[in-house]
Amino acid sequence: MSESAAPDVAQKVCLIVGAGDGTGSAVAKRFAQAGYTVCVTRRTPEASQGLLAAIHALGGRALAFTLDARHEDEVVNLFKKIEHDVGALEVVVFNVGGNVRFPLLEMTAQKYFKTWEMCAMAGFLVGREAARVMLPRKRGTILFTGATASLRGGIGFSAFAGGKAALRALAQSMAREFGPQGLHVAHVIVDGVIDSERVRTAQPERVATLGPQGLIEPDSIAQAYLWLHQQRPDAWTFELDLRPAVERW
Repeated sequence: MSESAAPDVAQKVCLIVGAGDGTGSAVAKRFAQAGYTVCVTRRTPEASQGLLAAIHALGGRALAFTLDARHEDEVVNLFKKIEHDVGALEVVVFNVGGNVRFPLLEMTAQKYFKTWEMCAMAGFLVGREAARVMLPRKRGTILFTGATASLRGGIGFSAFAGGKAALRALAQSMAREFGPQGLHVAHVIVDGVIDSERVRTAQPERVATLGPQGLIEPDSIAQAYLWLHQQRPDAWTFELDLRPAVERW
């Protein structure tokens, strides 16, 4: 953890697992602006320093943790630490990616299994621990980031589609089990190219072809996540799909 903190039962706490430079960082900033103490995880501690600085500069409170969400002991210990040292978790966002593209005959068992671990196994571990701490309080929001591959496979995306479809099924099962007990579980399908420095560097021709209206702004995704959390329990959304107006679907 990059900042010491005393537990505060009155403090609103949000955890983003997989706070990358695009969607995850935008979600963290949005919840921080809404008054939450934001806990973010990456697999290396230095990767979160820029995000922490940006949130602190805006007057928000953020703490960084190192986590490989595929490992059960690390996930269990993270939730215990946050609940003990920071405060009660109200929102948990699972935003781990795992998007890889390989022709099926070039896909090794190791690559397939790692992708499944990142998308599905890690999602299960985070979702389970979130439910464990939230259920006694009978409130909380658990959000899972999905993709086009959550609903349909594509050429070269056998591993990613398998993992994301499993994550969607997990989210749906959790929503049905825990909704009546006060937990809002939702799955967000991001159907399109998210605007980020990584995408602009790696795929400049595609970005140019799509144009500004063909990219999804991370801030727009973040606003949707906050809206989901703020929904009243008499009208909860389970699945929300987000795409640019010009995206084919």
